Amino acid sequence: MIKDYEQFKEEIYKISSIDLSAYKERQMKRRLDSLIKKHGFVGYDDYVKALKEKKEIYDEFITYMTINVSEFFRNTNQWTVLEDTVFPYLFDKFGKNLTIWSAACSTGDEPYSLAMVLSRFMPLSRIKIIATDIDEQILSKAKNGIYNEKSIAGVPKDLRDKYFEKIGQSYKVSDEIKKCIQFKKHNLLKDSFPQKVDLIVCRNVLIYFTEEAKSDIYKKFNKSLKKEGVLFVGSTEQIIQSQRYNFTSDQTFFYRKLGEVGEA
Repeated sequence: MIKDYEQFKEEIYKISSIDLSAYKERQMKRRLDSLIKKHGFVGYDDYVKALKEKKEIYDEFITYMTINVSEFFRNTNQWTVLEDTVFPYLFDKFGKNLTIWSAACSTGDEPYSLAMVLSRFMPLSRIKIIATDIDEQILSKAKNGIYNEKSIAGVPKDLRDKYFEKIGQSYKVSDEIKKCIQFKKHNLLKDSFPQKVDLIVCRNVLIYFTEEAKSDIYKKFNKSLKKEGVLFVGSTEQIIQSQRYNFTSDQTFFYRKLGEVGEA
């Protein structure tokens, strides 16, 4: 019998490997309570039984708990800085065969946006981006690459005309862009991180985590990046005391790795 939220978190970790302790409790419980109410379950115990027995309930839980809000070229000004300043810096430092990781990529808007920007600098055949998320349903949607008009509103016209096909009321990403992205399932709180990465893009995700969880992830991002590599975060996620993680901010929302965590 599950009596409280602490026991519920333990059960969720057993069946999903998602550690709800790393998420801000108030926000997560609010989302959770709305799910339980929606289905008419009586408390955590009934809900966990349903999660174990019904795949559709489990899949809905994963999608709802791992907040998926995304759009192409979100916060346009930051993408301008990426294109005009950050990419030229990275090319100068590491050459054009960059290793890029889009972490917690959600529906794929972000890695596809990255590939489109890079296409202005090099042939698509040279672009390889790792894109990861914990939600397999969302990854499946990302691989399909079909979006509504609102999602692609921020895409520059030249890129929209070149890389999207209108299908009814929807827009499909071109197969050429799709080939640039390798989608994988990945849990930021549990799984090992890619190594020797030149650019990590992780935006509008860590705001849902506790300070302890964020600190741990920043340390892992530092280890994942090459020295002088760059971490690109969301518009509400500026890193307080970034020097603790041996990052410096040359541009707002972009953090350059100075060395390993703990190095002077």
